[in-house]
Amino acid sequence: MEKPEELKQMIRPILEECQVNLYDLKWTGSGKNRTLEISIVNPDGTMDLDTCAAVSERLSEFLDTVEGLDDAYTLEVCSPGAEREIHDVQELAGMTSPYVYLRLHHSIDKKNEYTGEVTAVDQEKITVSYKDKTRTKEVVIPLDEISYIRLAVHI
Repeated sequence: MEKPEELKQMIRPILEECQVNLYDLKWTGSGKNRTLEISIVNPDGTMDLDTCAAVSERLSEFLDTVEGLDDAYTLEVCSPGAEREIHDVQELAGMTSPYVYLRLHHSIDKKNEYTGEVTAVDQEKITVSYKDKTRTKEVVIPLDEISYIRLAVHI
């Protein structure tokens, strides 16, 4: 019962009950030092320590009842981090003005990388507002041109 996809399906109802989304689930370490790492995020893209603790307690209660799950592991429920990779660009639609870094397969306006605020997301493209020296510009990027995208910290 240690297959990540099966575990994801089993814990999904608990995460829905706790009103959080699963970002990632993975096993790390080996033997007695194994850790089941479950990264969660609120629908608006945020996460806090109290929510992680509450979800961890709820998941721990549930996982203790699962047959076939090895007892020798540590459960870690955490945030995926401030600069986490975006798995699905549609995640950005539920966030308030997300600030991102992205790399492109091919240049748009002679640039292969952009860092800025996402102002629009749809099924085919995203619009990013970014600073170019002293001016603010916008670029529309087809989703299939994005090779990598993550949240970025805006200072």
